Parts: sequence; C-alpha cells; structure tokens
Amino acid sequence: MTVTEPAPSAAPTTGRPVLEAAGVTMRFGGLLAVNDVNLTVREGEIVGLIGPNGAGKTTFFNCLTGLYKPTGGEVRFDGTPLPPKPRAVVRAGMARTFQNIRLFANMTALENVMVGRYCRTSAGPITSVLRGPKFRREEAATRARAQELLDFVGLGKSSEHLARNMPYGDQRRLEIARALATDPKLILLDEPTAGMNPQETRQASDLIFKIRDSGLSVVVIEHDMRFIFNLCDRVLCLVRGEALVEGSPEQVQSDPRVIEAYIGTGEDEDEEDERPQDTPPADEEAGR
Repeated sequence: MTVTEPAPSAAPTTGRPVLEAAGVTMRFGGLLAVNDVNLTVREGEIVGLIGPNGAGKTTFFNCLTGLYKPTGGEVRFDGTPLPPKPRAVVRAGMARTFQNIRLFANMTALENVMVGRYCRTSAGPITSVLRGPKFRREEAATRARAQELLDFVGLGKSSEHLARNMPYGDQRRLEIARALATDPKLILLDEPTAGMNPQETRQASDLIFKIRDSGLSVVVIEHDMRFIFNLCDRVLCLVRGEALVEGSPEQVQSDPRVIEAYIGTGEDEDEEDERPQDTPPADEEAGR
C-alpha cells in the first residue's frame, strides 16, 4: 500500500487552529453513523479524510458544515462555536463541494460562481429590485470576482458556457470556484477527483496545492489513495464511523489497521485453504 511520492511542497503544520471538531457524534435512530470523532485543521494545512464506503466520511462533513445537527460534540471555527446552520457556517468562512455535482445546469459558469459570491453582498431587496447604485456596484464587483476565480481554476475561457455543456472535470473545477467565491478560510472537498481520468486528477492536485498556497486550509475526502497520500500533510482514517488512526501519510498508509480496513485480513480464505483435502464441506456431509 506504499504509494507516496514527494509532494510539490510542504505546508507548515504549526499554524493556528482554524477548525476544531471535538467528540462529533451523529446518530440516526438506532444507527450510529459517526461516533466521537475529533479533528483539528490548522492554517495552511491540507488534511485528508479516508475510509471504506460507509465509514461516515460524508456524514462527518455534513456535521461540520451545518447540514446535519450533530447529536453530540462541538464544532468550533476560529475559536467560536458554529451553529448547525449552513448559511452561518458559510458566512463564518467554511465552504464545501459535494460528492455529486450540484451546479445550476442552465446557468453559465460565470453565473454559477456569482451565486456563491452573493453571501458577501449586502444590497437589500428594494435596492436589488430597483437596481439602485449600491446593487449595481456590488453586481459589477461580483462579476469581476467571479471571473478572477474562473481564471484561478483554469476556466477563464469558459465563463459563458452553460454548466451542463462543460466536461466533467471542468464541472468539478467550477464547483470549487463557486465555493471559493464565498471567501472561505477553509474549504472541504468531497471526492474532488471522482470519475476523473489521470490527467484531470493531476490537474485537481495542482489546483488544491494552489488553493493552499493562496492561504486557505483544505480538507479532502477521497478514495484514490495515491492522490490523497501525495497531497496531504495529515490523514485521518474513519472506519464504521469511528476514527481509526490519524497521522502523516507515511504513518497512515503503513498502519496494519488501515490495510486491514481496506483489503481485509484474508483469514477466512486461509482457514478454508487449510481444511484437509479429504474432508468434505459441511453441506456435502449433510447430504450424505
């Protein structure tokens, strides 16, 4: 499971904590989806969140970003407790993308990014309806900032393309641009390379490093182990809703518990192979 290659650059891991999740628990009736998970993300850090399917990764993201109200624990951002309300979370400085692309299909790339920017505008409904001076100033600033972000993610020439007509990899980058439009300090990416080819995956990695180098912190859910171990400063592995191990990419990928969680121990197969060849299986015995 050793896949690590030298990363393009390393981020300091001694910065001030931006996100502090303590004892986060999420229960749906009798199902314990996330159980007492802790996570700290510091300034300028890229943290990976891995685990088998059903490990609770996206549920944990939903608890951090206010889509779910955790049944236990606390989420603090910049030292302040976060209310479980998506709008409040975004305004505090945390943005996210989703595992399934959620663009406005019939809007242009530029318009999609402008939508993300409106949480930072202050024009009231009357001014907006009448298109007063304040509205026009904010609209022009929003449009200019959206174009800057499209240039930043490499989509500057696609600003007038409808989102539905854009290639899959470009749609993923467009979602990131829309999240960046909220002026976050921390961005959470849920499987940003899902469905991408190797070239698109490399471009996604370069973009995430570029985002980090611009001063943001990043948390990434991903199933591509080569991608995640080459990208992150730290990695947290979840299994069955609980934190299994956290550490550097080298520590996590070599941990026997992580290997077992992903590929199993093979004990059942070994036991079957060790059965004496002249001993029939139990169902054959029963049929005699």
